[in-house]
Amino acid sequence: MQDHATLHYDDKSISLPIVTGTEGERGLDISRLRAETGLITLDDGYANTGSCQSSISYIDGERGILRYRGIPIEQLAEHSSFIEAAELLIFGDLPSPEERQIFRDLLTENSSLHRDMRKLFDGFPSVAHPMAMLSAVINALQAYDLPQISIEDEESFRRAAALLMSKIRTIAAASYKAHLGQQFVHPRYDLSYAENLLHMMFTQPYKEYEPTPEAQHALNMFLVLHADHEQNCSTSTVRMVASGGANLYASVSAGVCALWGPKHGGANMAVVGMLEHIRDTGMPVQQYLARAKDKSSGERLMGFGHRVYRNFDPRAKVLKQAADDLLDRMHITDPLLDLARQVEEAALADDYFAERKLYPNVDFYSGIILRALGIPVDMFTVMFAIGRTPGWIAHWKEVTDQAAGRIHRPRQIYVGPELTNWQPKAERRSRFGWFGRRSSGQG
Repeated sequence: MQDHATLHYDDKSISLPIVTGTEGERGLDISRLRAETGLITLDDGYANTGSCQSSISYIDGERGILRYRGIPIEQLAEHSSFIEAAELLIFGDLPSPEERQIFRDLLTENSSLHRDMRKLFDGFPSVAHPMAMLSAVINALQAYDLPQISIEDEESFRRAAALLMSKIRTIAAASYKAHLGQQFVHPRYDLSYAENLLHMMFTQPYKEYEPTPEAQHALNMFLVLHADHEQNCSTSTVRMVASGGANLYASVSAGVCALWGPKHGGANMAVVGMLEHIRDTGMPVQQYLARAKDKSSGERLMGFGHRVYRNFDPRAKVLKQAADDLLDRMHITDPLLDLARQVEEAALADDYFAERKLYPNVDFYSGIILRALGIPVDMFTVMFAIGRTPGWIAHWKEVTDQAAGRIHRPRQIYVGPELTNWQPKAERRSRFGWFGRRSSGQG
C-alpha cells in the first residue's frame, strides 16, 4: 500500500507521508507543507483535519462504532460502572481490583470542598447559570488543590485526577443548591458516584433523598456514554489549552466553557425545548414533522442526526433502553415524556428521515432521562460536563506526556483589507452610517 502522496503545485512537488491508524484510518501528514511550498490547508470547522494522534477513543461514523481504548461502548455500558470506564480512559486499561479500590478511596476521601470555597458560591447572584459557577469554581479549585500536588509522576497524577473527578460532582451539586438558594448537602461515603450526585442535589434538611436503583442505573449509563467522544469542540479546547502548559484544572475549566454552547453540550436542552414547543402550541406530532421537513418553516427535529455518525448513534441505542426501563419501572407520568415517545415513533416510521439516516442521537434520550430524574434543564449541560470529565483528563494527560509537543496554533487565510494607512480623526468616516458621527469627547 502506498505510504505517501505527491502534491504538485506550479513547478514544485512535495511528498506527503500517509499516516495509518490502528483501525485503518488514513491521513496525509501536511506538517511540512507550508515550509516546503508556502501553502497551508483551509478546512472550515476542521471537518477533514486530524489535529492529533490519540489512543483514547475511536469513532467510525459510517458503521456507528464508538470504543474507549478499543473496548466497544456497548460492553462498557453493560458491564462497567462510570468509575471503571473513567479509569479505563484516564489510565489506559481496565483497573485491577486493587487499582479500583485505591481510586475509589481517593474519590471518597476527597469529595468535600474546602470550607472557604463556600464563599465563592455566595458571590454569585441567585440567577447565575450553574455552568458559570462550575467553570469558575473548577478554576478556583486549583488554588486549593494544586499547590500541594505537582503532577510529575503517576501517583500524583492519579491523585489529581481523583480530586477533580470527585469534586466536580460536589461543585455541580453545590451550584444547583446555590441556584435554588438552598443549603449545601455533604457527600455520603456509603454511596456510589451517581447515587452521591443525586443525593447532594435532591436531599433536603427535612428529607433524605434515596435514589432508586432505576435512577442510579440510568444516570450511570448517561455518565458512561458521555465520558469521551474523540476530538469534539470541548475536548479539542482542553487539548489546545493544555498544549500551552496550562494545568489540569485550568484546562478542564476551559472545556466546561466550550461545552456550554447550544451547538455542543446544550443539544439535549434543545430537545426539551422542542417538546415544550409542540406541547404549548398544541401542534400534532405529524404536523410538526411535516414542518421540520420544510426548511423554510424554521422548525427543526432536535435530537435526530449527528455530524459524525452517518448511521445510528451507538450511544443512543444503549441510552434508549435505559430511558425505557426508567420510565416503565418508575411509572413516571409526564406528558412531555409521553410526547417524546410519540415523536420518536413517528420520526422512525417516516421514510423522509430514514432515507436521510436521521435517527435519534444520544441527546434525544439523555434529555428524556435527565427530565425523568427531575433534573432541571439548566443543569443538563452540567451533568454532561461531569460525564465528560474523565475524557478531558485523559486528553490533558496525553498532551502533557508529549515531551516535544508543540503549542497548538492554527493558521488562517486572511480576507481583510489590504495595506491601509492610518487616518487623522477628522478624515475618518463614521462606522454608524445614518446614525451620524459620534459626539466628540476624550479619546
